[in-house]
Amino acid sequence: MKLLSVAVPCYNSEAYMRKCIDSLLVGGEEVEILIVDDGSTDGTRAIADQYAADYPSVVKVIHKENGGHGSAVNAGLEHASGLYFKVVDSDDWVKESAYHAILEVLHDITTGDSYLDMLISNFVYEKEGEAKHKVMKYHHALPQGRIFTWSEVKHFHKGQYILMHSVIFRTRLLRECGLRLPDNTFYVDNIFVFEPLPFVKNMYYLDVNFYRYYIGREGQSVNEEVMISRVDQQIKVNKIMIDYLCENKEKVYARRKLRNYMINYLEIITVISSILLIRSGTEENLEKKQELWSYIKNKDMGLYMRLRYGVLGNSMNLPGKGGRKISVEGYKICRRFYKFN
Repeated sequence: MKLLSVAVPCYNSEAYMRKCIDSLLVGGEEVEILIVDDGSTDGTRAIADQYAADYPSVVKVIHKENGGHGSAVNAGLEHASGLYFKVVDSDDWVKESAYHAILEVLHDITTGDSYLDMLISNFVYEKEGEAKHKVMKYHHALPQGRIFTWSEVKHFHKGQYILMHSVIFRTRLLRECGLRLPDNTFYVDNIFVFEPLPFVKNMYYLDVNFYRYYIGREGQSVNEEVMISRVDQQIKVNKIMIDYLCENKEKVYARRKLRNYMINYLEIITVISSILLIRSGTEENLEKKQELWSYIKNKDMGLYMRLRYGVLGNSMNLPGKGGRKISVEGYKICRRFYKFN
């Protein structure tokens, strides 16, 4: 059995997937690299098959019909044989020294008397055209270099949360919690990190800059114009997260710090949905914003009150054109600071 399975969802990725896969190969025989060809129509299939031929003990290829990012992650999880599971998108890569440090921690825990549900590390926004790169760190909120529980988690800053790039889950935990991402939907990485959290009993934070998250490719799903054009999928993911939190309220609310973190995460996602709908400038999308907030209100009044009348919720619901302009300017400041989109 491998120590770590890494799923690499690929769709028409011939221009950049080699950099990603080459960065993962340095993990050696303890790592299983699952290249998931999601119905590509370019040279992705041939490149993937060549890697499998060159590294038969490390690389496996899954060819499937196109189903979107979530479908590709699902396929990777189904075929994973490693004790732990990570997703690395085909236009991103990992840093070698941090990679070895993570494998060492996973190896030590696996061969000892403890078990681990989730390992967290830093990621770096590799934004096109910028010399300085924003690093998402968690050292102020999480204990370092040891296993800890939710009771030891401190406060996360506004606008900060654990992304798919930050986490490695225990494979069996993902299967036991029934994680299944929707097909043909963007932004499901939020579901990937959100839904397993109530099943996570312990964590380990390693303060290394492991994952390099590339931003700036034309047509990339996190490009703001692209996100606005796909805002219905953002809303779909947002509502799935709302439903999940409400349906698992008893399990989530049993641990105060888990509850606070998941509600804060949902707040951020709802704010992103709201600002995209405002930025689009159409009456139709402004109505969708109102409908989204009404959806939360009808699901759970307590959750609605917390989201709607917090600092971020208030800033997204200022009245009139002037209020929307203030919301947008506040969003731009946050975007410059946190380097997203």
